[in-house]
Amino acid sequence: MAREITRDLVADRLGTVGYDRFLLYLMGPYKSFNLNYVLTDEELQDVSVEDLPGPFEKLFQNEDAIDEAKALLRRVQGSLRADPGVNAFLAVDVDIETDEIDAVTQSIEYTRCANATVFVLPFLGHNFGVGEEAGSILENVAKAKGDRIVFVHETNVTSEMIRSARSRWDLRIETYETEAELIDTVRRFVVTTMNRERFGDLEYLD
Repeated sequence: MAREITRDLVADRLGTVGYDRFLLYLMGPYKSFNLNYVLTDEELQDVSVEDLPGPFEKLFQNEDAIDEAKALLRRVQGSLRADPGVNAFLAVDVDIETDEIDAVTQSIEYTRCANATVFVLPFLGHNFGVGEEAGSILENVAKAKGDRIVFVHETNVTSEMIRSARSRWDLRIETYETEAELIDTVRRFVVTTMNRERFGDLEYLD
């Protein structure tokens, strides 16, 4: 490994917030689902946007919507950096090149360094890659960090990874219907983890 990923390295590359040493790793899709992922160009010619289910119709009517998944993560991140003021970050914020450390290894190390890790799975997110990466993370750190990890998925998202996370690793699973509900759910998890570190059964990470 070209460099060691440590809590100090992550914290030093992020902006200043009220609780600089509480690292919250946010994982989720950076792109929204696109029909090109599952249909050929020829098949797409026969698809009418008006015939798509409501959420998909909205996605394909807006050229910028393909990036909405990452924008959602950024809004969640901004809200949590403001209240309760934790150092919420995405993998790209630490700015380590994947040719130096591959993306999956980075995510495993970020999870090890973090006080809490949240997997966000929106309905319109391109979630397959997140599920694959989540599996690698959980295989490596769930035993040691399971109490610090939560999956939060939109109510109409189904995933074999979510079912496996619940049954195999007994991880916490939450659902949301609106963005405000998503943020509130993650905030409660973060505050609970902070309190458990200070007064409860979790090790305090300096």
